[in-house]
Amino acid sequence: MTKTLQTNSVRVELTATRRTALHRYTFPSGTTNPRLMLDLTNDGQHSSTEPAMALDPETGKLEGGASFAASFGSGRYKAFTCVTFKGDRYDLGKPTEYGIWQGNFPVRGTTNIDQVYYGFVSEMGGLLTFPPAPNGGKTAILVRVGVSFISSSQACANAEEEIPNFDFEGVHKAARAQWNDLLGRVQVDTAGVEKATVELFYSSLYRTHIVPADYTGENPKWNSTEPYYDSLYCNWDTYRTLYPLLSLHDPLTFSRVVRGMVDIQKNEGTLAGYECEGINLIMMLNRMAAGVPWFHDHAAALNVSADDLYTGLLRDAEDEPPNWNLQGRQATAWKQFNYIPQDMFAPGGANTKQASRTLEHAFNDFSISQVSKILGRSEDAQKYSQRAGNFANVWNPNITVPGGPGVMGMVQPRFANGTFNFTDPRHCSIHDPEKATCFLNAARRDGFYEASPIVYSQYAPHDTAKLMELQGGQEKFISRLDFIFDQDYFDSTNEPSQQMPFMYHYANRPGLSTQRSRQTIAQFFNTSINGLPGNDDSGAMASYVAFYLAGLYPLPATRQLLLSSPYFRQISFFNPVLKTTTRIVTKNFDGNPPNGIGGRVFVQSIEVDGKPYKSNCFLDWDVFTAGSLVELTLTNNIGVTCGNGTNALPPSLSTGGYD
Repeated sequence: MTKTLQTNSVRVELTATRRTALHRYTFPSGTTNPRLMLDLTNDGQHSSTEPAMALDPETGKLEGGASFAASFGSGRYKAFTCVTFKGDRYDLGKPTEYGIWQGNFPVRGTTNIDQVYYGFVSEMGGLLTFPPAPNGGKTAILVRVGVSFISSSQACANAEEEIPNFDFEGVHKAARAQWNDLLGRVQVDTAGVEKATVELFYSSLYRTHIVPADYTGENPKWNSTEPYYDSLYCNWDTYRTLYPLLSLHDPLTFSRVVRGMVDIQKNEGTLAGYECEGINLIMMLNRMAAGVPWFHDHAAALNVSADDLYTGLLRDAEDEPPNWNLQGRQATAWKQFNYIPQDMFAPGGANTKQASRTLEHAFNDFSISQVSKILGRSEDAQKYSQRAGNFANVWNPNITVPGGPGVMGMVQPRFANGTFNFTDPRHCSIHDPEKATCFLNAARRDGFYEASPIVYSQYAPHDTAKLMELQGGQEKFISRLDFIFDQDYFDSTNEPSQQMPFMYHYANRPGLSTQRSRQTIAQFFNTSINGLPGNDDSGAMASYVAFYLAGLYPLPATRQLLLSSPYFRQISFFNPVLKTTTRIVTKNFDGNPPNGIGGRVFVQSIEVDGKPYKSNCFLDWDVFTAGSLVELTLTNNIGVTCGNGTNALPPSLSTGGYD
C-alpha cells in the first residue's frame, strides 16, 4: 500500500510477510526532525490492559505487548511486538529524542513503561526522533514490525527470520508474486465486461484470503506442530461459501484450516465455533475422505485424517459441552426432543435461538450423514439422515404473514410439551413492529438469531424439496420467494439469506434464480465505500459475491454446486493439488444487464466435455476434479428449466437425492 498523508506530506508505503510488516516513511525535503509515533495499545476498542514496553535509546528498538479483549466473543488474548528501524540507503544513527507517550503527553527520556503512571489512559506507546538523511539526501525510514502471540522476543525472532535485510522492494515483490499466484488460479475473460465488475470479483476473491489468519507457530495455549488459525468465530457464516470457494482453487489452505480445527478439538474437547460448527470439517471430508478419487493420491500432501475428523464430528453431535454458547451444541435436549424446546433451561448456555438452532443442528446432522456414507458407516448414515429431518419439527402450518396472502406455514419456537409458541413472522425484519435486533441477548425469547422467521423458514439447504412440500407445492413456493424479495424480507446484509436467490432452482425455474441473484449484485454490492452491505465475516460475504459473479452457488456438505451464468465470457479454476483446470465457457455471451433484469443470461443447455449434461441447474463436484470444459448456451428466455431427466432438479434428502 502507498499513500501520501495530506496533513504532513509524508509518503507511507507498507508491505508484509506472514508475521512481520515492513513500513517505509519518506519525509518531505527539508524535514529537520523526522518523528515516528508507535501506538502499542490502541486496538480500536481501547481494551488494552497489562501493557509492557521497553525502548532502546541507542537504536530506538521497541519491544512490548498488552492484553486485549476479543473483537467478538468471550475471553482476552495477549499480543506482542518488536519494532526496529533502519535508514533507507543511509545510516540512520541513534535517536535524537526518545520517550514514552500516553494520551497526548510524551515524557522525554523515558525508556520503560514503568517510568510513567500508565493506569489512567487507554493509549500509549513510544515516540522517536531520528536525524535526517545526511547531505540533504532523501529522508526515508524503514520500520520493521514483528508480531507474536507468544512474546516480544518471539516477535523479534519472527522479524529477523522473515525480513532479515529490510529489503522493501524484495519483500513487496515476493508478496505481490504470492498474491498473483493465489488470485491467478481463477482467470476470467474480461472482454465485454465492465471494469467495475472485474474489480468487484477480484477484490472479493482477495478478501477471502485475509481471515482465518495463518498464525502457525503462534499458538499461546499448547505446543503443537499442527497449523494454527485464528478468527474461527465466523464459522456460522463461512461454511456456506468461503470454504467451498477455497476447495476450488486453494485446497491446501483449506486443509490446513481444518487440521487446525481438529487440533483445537483434540486439545479443548470441542470443535471451534458456536453454530453450524461442524460443517467446515464436513465440507473437507466430503471433498477429501475415502470415496473421493483424489484423496488417497494426495493424502500425504494434505495430511488430513478422516478418522480424527469423524471422531470430532460425532463428539460434537452426541456430547454436550459445559458451555454450548461457545462450542458444540445443546445435544441432550436435541436428542431427547428432536428439536430445541423454548422453555427448557439448562446450565450450559443461554435459552435463546431455539428455532434457528434446531434448523442448524438438522443441517449439521445431514452433513454427518454424508460423511458416514463416504466412510462406509451405514448405521451412522441412517441415524443422522433421520435426525436431519428434524427441521420439520418446528414447522407450524397454521402461521400466516400480515400482508402476505397465500403464505401459510412458518418455522416457530416450540415448547417441550409439543405445543407451539408464537413469534411474529416479521420479527427481526425491516417490517418488525417492535424493531427487534435478534442479536446475542440472553433475555430474548423470540427463538431466532440474526434473521426473521420468514427468512429462517427458507432454511433447509439439504432438503428444499421437503420445504417446498411444507409450503404447499411448487407454485406457492415460488410465490413465497417472490413475496420475500418484493417486500424486502430478503436481507442482503446477513448470511441466512444468502442461498435464497438460488432457491427457484428447486421449483424448476432457474431463470428466476439467475435474475434474482443478478439483481442482488446490482442492488447491494459494488466497489464503492458503501459497496458491502454487511460485515464481511471472515470472507463470508466476499466469497458469496465471488460465487454469484462466477454463476455458481455451493451446497455445503454436498458434492453439488448450483449453476447460473457467469458474468464473464469464460471463467476457469485451477486446482494446484489436483493439477487440473476447470473452464466454464458461455457460447453466446452478450454482457450483463446493469440492473440485473433480463438479458441473454439464462442457461438454456449445458455440455460437459462435449456431451449434454444431466442438469441445467447444478454441477457435480466430479466436473471440477476432472478439470472439465463446461459450455453454456444462453438465452434471453427467463422461463428455462433444469431439464427433462429424472436427475435434472438439484438433489434433496427427502427425494433420495443423496442416497
